[in-house]
Amino acid sequence: DLRTRDELRVALAGSKGMARPATADAARRLERGLARGRIFGVLQRAAVVAVFVAAGWLANGIIGPMSVTKVVASPQPPAYVDDAVRAHRTTLVRESMPSQPEAPNYNAGEIRAATAIVMPSLPKDWKVRDVQIYPSRFGPSVEMAVETKDMGLVSLFAIRPGTFDVVKPTIAPSGDISSAYFQIGDVAYAVVGRSEVHDLDRAAETLAKTLY
Repeated sequence: DLRTRDELRVALAGSKGMARPATADAARRLERGLARGRIFGVLQRAAVVAVFVAAGWLANGIIGPMSVTKVVASPQPPAYVDDAVRAHRTTLVRESMPSQPEAPNYNAGEIRAATAIVMPSLPKDWKVRDVQIYPSRFGPSVEMAVETKDMGLVSLFAIRPGTFDVVKPTIAPSGDISSAYFQIGDVAYAVVGRSEVHDLDRAAETLAKTLY
């Protein structure tokens, strides 16, 4: 269209004396027709864009609210929970070896003096089977094997994770061994065992209340 328009204008401007009236008139009509075609093309493209924009608004108003849902990711357990699970597995190995003596004598004051870890008060029906101090990436940790009436053998794991926080009891399923962890101040705890996670959670809540 642009090339044709330019050629027509040159023909009209440069050869007025040579062009016949009929030819000049036809050229003018053709130029006006091309101009109208260009305007129509612009309007047509604008109309198409407007239709797509309107369709997008309509889809957003109708489909959008129904398709967008809130995604809530499960919180990732702290790193010390992995240490607690490994310590519990070690306890299970020790339990299966008669040559490994248990250390059922539990002294909370002695543990606090040696590790700066405050241990919660245990329910009366919990029987301490073994207490060990294990190394971890955060420093010394306490692994206490306890025989319970409802959950069987569980471990109470305590550690100073290097952060100050208050975390309510939270369950962390992990294959055949699960845990419920919590933190009060600069000491974190985990109740670990092969029991139901809800039983571990209730046990963690009971222990946490003794620390307030």
